[in-house]
Amino acid sequence: MGHRLSKIYTRTGDDGTTGLGNGDRVRKDNLRVEAFGTVDELNSAIGVVLSHSIPDVIATVLTEVQHDLFNLGGELCIPGHKIITAETTAGLEAAIDQFNADLPPLKEFILPGGSPAAANCHLARAICRRTERRCLSLAAAEDVNQDALNFLNRLSDLLFVLGRSLSRHEGNTEILWSRK
Repeated sequence: MGHRLSKIYTRTGDDGTTGLGNGDRVRKDNLRVEAFGTVDELNSAIGVVLSHSIPDVIATVLTEVQHDLFNLGGELCIPGHKIITAETTAGLEAAIDQFNADLPPLKEFILPGGSPAAANCHLARAICRRTERRCLSLAAAEDVNQDALNFLNRLSDLLFVLGRSLSRHEGNTEILWSRK
């Protein structure tokens, strides 16, 4: 296989359009482009979490998530293409169960924060929620794989649990939301 990205700039987007994986050209503010662009932003936010010194078991899970997000971006880039499956989401659920088993139950909401890694994980969770909203907007206009939507919903749950796990790993206590 040749070099996929041998030329970084092409000037083809100077007119405000971009190419989809099927060759169609659409405006850069198209719902589909917004959806896969936000997936890319989420993947980058997870990269920030991975740049911290975190337990290997969490790094392994997040690296796998990054691969899944790259697949999701590719799926969204090609209308009608499906890569994310129910099994992908089941993998997230298994990870949630694994990490959540070691956490104390919550009786109140917690404020995002803790260690820098935990705070960045909570930021990734918020970006994941936005990504899900962008994909839902696209789904209202075009066909979107329901498994991909389920994946994003579960991924935000995983990021929440991992944020809590990272905070505890660093010895930080969670600050409960005050109803004042």
